[in-house]
Amino acid sequence: MNITIVGTGYVGLVTGTTLAELGNSVYCVDIDEKKVEGMKNGVVPIYEPNLEEMFLRNIQAERLFFTTDLKEALDKSEVIYLALPTPPGGDGSADLSYVIKVANDIGEMMTGYKVVVNKSTVPVGTADKVREVIASKTQIPFDVVSNPEFLREGFAVEDSMNPARVVVGCSSDKAKEIMAKIYQPFTNTGVPIIFMDEKSSELTKYAANSFLAVKITFMNEIANYCEKVGADVDKVRLGMGSDDRIGHRFLFPGIGYGGSCFPKDVKALIKSGKQEDFNFQILEATENVNIAQKVILVSEIEKYFGGNIEGKTIAMWGLAFKANTDDIREASSLDNIDLLLKKGAKIVAYDAIAEDNVQKILGDKIQYAKSMYEALENADALFIATEWPEFKNPNFSLMAEKMKNKVIFDGRNMYPLEIPEQNGFFYKSIGRRTIGR
Repeated sequence: MNITIVGTGYVGLVTGTTLAELGNSVYCVDIDEKKVEGMKNGVVPIYEPNLEEMFLRNIQAERLFFTTDLKEALDKSEVIYLALPTPPGGDGSADLSYVIKVANDIGEMMTGYKVVVNKSTVPVGTADKVREVIASKTQIPFDVVSNPEFLREGFAVEDSMNPARVVVGCSSDKAKEIMAKIYQPFTNTGVPIIFMDEKSSELTKYAANSFLAVKITFMNEIANYCEKVGADVDKVRLGMGSDDRIGHRFLFPGIGYGGSCFPKDVKALIKSGKQEDFNFQILEATENVNIAQKVILVSEIEKYFGGNIEGKTIAMWGLAFKANTDDIREASSLDNIDLLLKKGAKIVAYDAIAEDNVQKILGDKIQYAKSMYEALENADALFIATEWPEFKNPNFSLMAEKMKNKVIFDGRNMYPLEIPEQNGFFYKSIGRRTIGR
């Protein structure tokens, strides 16, 4: 089948590459000429494990194409996926301007029947809006479908090729048949495809992400309470996760959630609720707790240094919002850097993958190290902000040699408590006893 993907951001590029891998001819459209030219030459514009190999394979197989010409791609395709940004506006609501503009363009350009698929995360009722916009521009038959993505950054290729389920919202039998055909390679292997109405599909995505944000935040609250009463959150987590009604995933405490999805989707669902005179009280609490959780270790750093960190050098391991991605949107590292700088500290950061993205924002406000150990040179303390695998088994003897003080503030609970204790480090993590106090 010939398919167009409008938007080559994180979702669009992974979706397009996956659909090409399934044997379709996929035309990816983006207005950024430099980006499109780079992709034509095999340059993957995002970091995602295992994406480059699949990307290059499908370019070479002539199943994956890139263009800035929407009309050219539309003329070749029956199915059009919209994978466009829906950033939060000033009031937290999702900005649909990109989606509506492309819907308008499709209405003006289409010359035959199309299935327009909303892949972006959009508020309830967006399919109706897209339908109205296109219908205002053409008399040609078309259908609008909601098909939300459920990709985890860092595992997107795995998730896209092995989905737990496929959710499709549509009210047209013809569109349903076409979508079933696209996803037949998955359903043939037992992956369920769940058909529903468009509004339910749109809400499914927001509900899923918001629930996971609540789950993470609840665990962070438990972790903070553990510190008050002397319990160990790692043991509590294992005990909870063993209940199959709860499960082990998303129970790891830390310095809050970030990224492109959870913060944005929680805000958007809160705002959508208010528009219907409904208050998502649990989501409002989740958002407030997460804001505080992100920088919860800064007060502990101040406490360790007697209330004043002016002039102190803090090494920071990790800048991405999570491991295995270069995404720094809503990253806890940025919140902590901002607050530490305001308090007069100096930051030397290391993140081999996300450094360039941070440098575009912060420039020379902080220093950047070429290795995790270089970041530790004469550091007063180490702050771990991202759980990159290379940080899991460091050389503590080398760390002690390079640092002024053997002090670690771990926002991701990277180490069993006995390891920093055996190596003589002060070690403050989340929801566990402090070593060296």
